[in-house]
Amino acid sequence: MGHRSESKLFNGSEKDISLSSSKLTKKESLKVQKKNYREEKKRATKELLSTITDPSVIVMADWLKIRGTLKSWTKLWCVLKPGVLLVYKTPKNGQWVGTVLLNACELIERPSKKDGFCFKLFHPLEQSIWAIKGPKGEAVGSITQPLPSSYLIIRAASESDGRCWMDALELALKCSSLLKRTMIREGKEHDLNSSSDSAHVSFYGLLRANNLNSGENLPLNDSEIERHHFKDQDMYSDKSDKENDHDHDESDNDGLGKSEESDSDTSERQDDSYVDPEPIDIKETTYLEQSHEELGEAGEAAQTEVVSEENKSLIWTLLKQVRPGMDLSKVVLPTFILEPRSFLDKLSDYYYHADFLSEAALEENAYNRMKKVVKWYLSGFYKKPKGLKKPYNPILGETFRCMWIHPRTNSKTFYIAEQVSHHPPISAFYVSNRKDGFCLSGSILAKSKFYGNSLSAILDGEGRLTFLNRGEDYVMTMPYAHCKGILYGTMTLELGGTVNITCEKTGYSATIEFKLKPFLGNNDSVNQISGKIKLGKEVLAILEGHWDSEVTVRDKKTDVSETFWNPTSDIKQRRLPRYTVKFEEQDDFESEKLWQQVTKAINNKDQTEATQEKYVLEEAQRRSAKERKLKGEEWTCKLFDQDSVTGEWHYKYADTRPWDPLNDMIQFEKDGTIQTKVRHRTPMVSVPKIKRKPTSQKKGECGFSSPEPDNQDSSGSEAQLMKHNTRIRKKGADLGELQSAIESIKETQEDIKRDIMALRNRVTSNSPTVDNQFLQLKHYIFILLLVLLQLIINFLFK
Repeated sequence: MGHRSESKLFNGSEKDISLSSSKLTKKESLKVQKKNYREEKKRATKELLSTITDPSVIVMADWLKIRGTLKSWTKLWCVLKPGVLLVYKTPKNGQWVGTVLLNACELIERPSKKDGFCFKLFHPLEQSIWAIKGPKGEAVGSITQPLPSSYLIIRAASESDGRCWMDALELALKCSSLLKRTMIREGKEHDLNSSSDSAHVSFYGLLRANNLNSGENLPLNDSEIERHHFKDQDMYSDKSDKENDHDHDESDNDGLGKSEESDSDTSERQDDSYVDPEPIDIKETTYLEQSHEELGEAGEAAQTEVVSEENKSLIWTLLKQVRPGMDLSKVVLPTFILEPRSFLDKLSDYYYHADFLSEAALEENAYNRMKKVVKWYLSGFYKKPKGLKKPYNPILGETFRCMWIHPRTNSKTFYIAEQVSHHPPISAFYVSNRKDGFCLSGSILAKSKFYGNSLSAILDGEGRLTFLNRGEDYVMTMPYAHCKGILYGTMTLELGGTVNITCEKTGYSATIEFKLKPFLGNNDSVNQISGKIKLGKEVLAILEGHWDSEVTVRDKKTDVSETFWNPTSDIKQRRLPRYTVKFEEQDDFESEKLWQQVTKAINNKDQTEATQEKYVLEEAQRRSAKERKLKGEEWTCKLFDQDSVTGEWHYKYADTRPWDPLNDMIQFEKDGTIQTKVRHRTPMVSVPKIKRKPTSQKKGECGFSSPEPDNQDSSGSEAQLMKHNTRIRKKGADLGELQSAIESIKETQEDIKRDIMALRNRVTSNSPTVDNQFLQLKHYIFILLLVLLQLIINFLFK
């Protein structure tokens, strides 16, 4: 009998098998079940946490008044996300008060004598509606007036606001059960479509996201979230199971032990830097951390150079070839003033503090967003070599790639640059961090002007910073570099000119003037800047200071000054680490490999060898240009295209979709193409305001989100393809059912509207008829009375 029951426990049938064989099979089955159990639990928890911690997935957010007793309203910032209502003290989400688990709640409108609109979230059986842990793992929320455990009374400022909140909460509470069937069918599939744009959430994606928190399939209540580190006490159904599993644990130390160790890892709680449990099979470029970096000191000392007599004679020889006002772009400069890196590399100096842009992308206030953009802009100047140095002029077709890792958000900022024209010399660049919500693009035309004892290197062009979730563009220009003391005096390099940073969508702008040192100026007047941050024509703040040291900001309204930016040693230590492409994986036209012999000679202080190697490269470039001219061929850029109308250069593989935390897995780069690994090749929610190229569809369960047509998916087997197609058909059928239901509701609404309009028309058309009949009847009666009166009078006076 025991034998039969054991067989039943394993597979539900009464097969005649040996006792030892049954035990072995049961043990293996239990091992698989436990593994699936842990993975399923890990996946479900990660999906909820990614929704909670991702700042871009927001259904609604606003101030609401909340109370539990008859008095004591507390004004709190409420953020509605799929499955949860997060309550904070401030809009910056810094002071967490509590998290309401919506799957435990009912919603009801509440009558109120006061202005506004009142409604109630409550548990019908008076159980707790609160999660025990906060979105970042907080054990205790911000101290506020005590809120009840089983219900909340909430007041919105107006009826329209309240109705809006009611609709959104109703959707979060009720609609998740519609897709329970789909989730059960899919098993481990978790294709959760959610727009990263806080103002645009897919209806279907919202239902799918809410389904995580309701129903029997994935029960995530408050106790579940408390135990989301997977230290489960319900692993065993009873005490005997736990005792009998001792030998199983011993035989499965490698598998079960590691899984439980990873389950208890708390790194997932810190922010959204969770590690995906699935292996990601992608072919990407190998990047290595930059080993050496030169940082010049602040002030004039790092920008001056005393030229030796030998090098002065070289300068005199050079100056005989040029005239004042002449463009120096075609003049071959001596190698002793060269910085041993390309100009394409130099342009990447602006992104060592790209985390400022990550912060700006999350900033809700447009003024503070502009301030953080300006702070990031200023952070790109203090990195400078010692002395008067100029980077290499890039060769046509030269490319440069690098990236920075953001530890706090577990994201990467990729930088791609290419020399797209030689005469005139134009460098195009593209920077992308989709996960943190920003990208930059632009092109720079480098010009040089000679003025006798000085020359200016003008960087003509503009950069365009885009916040993907907001559709905002910040257009910015660059200062020029001014070198003086060429013929006499000390050679000094300064920055000059006025730059502008403007955001047309918000109306905010900033103007920064880089000031050259006056003729009789002291050391404090070196590297000075002054600037303004404005909304339209109104000046909101004044900037003063030095671009390589401290800058202060003074608020115009309060007249209070504070430090705005100061690259202290502590700030420099917190710079993002930069990674460059492994030398062996670079092609022949990448900057480091292309200029390697020149760089080696300069580092060895062998000016003759450096000049010779530089001449070899430049001569090869001239020869290639002549050959193309003879053949009538046009140069084709590898990574950038020029717009025939505007003349602007655009990165061929730009992807400006907002990041979808439930579908986008990782952004990576291969052979100059920045692309995204996604879980599912499903239609993505698009933001109409942001223009983008259509994403090419790949086969398989996972794919790459990139316009690159030749990228092969990492999962392309026929079995997976058939399985995936089956799932897509199922999902399509379910979506079709949902859409047909919605259409049916719409048709019913239209019928009701038509009936109401018909009734209204009938009433309005009948009303005058009744009046007319009534008036006619009165007239008849009046006439009849007159006739009778006339008859009576006639009778009396006969």
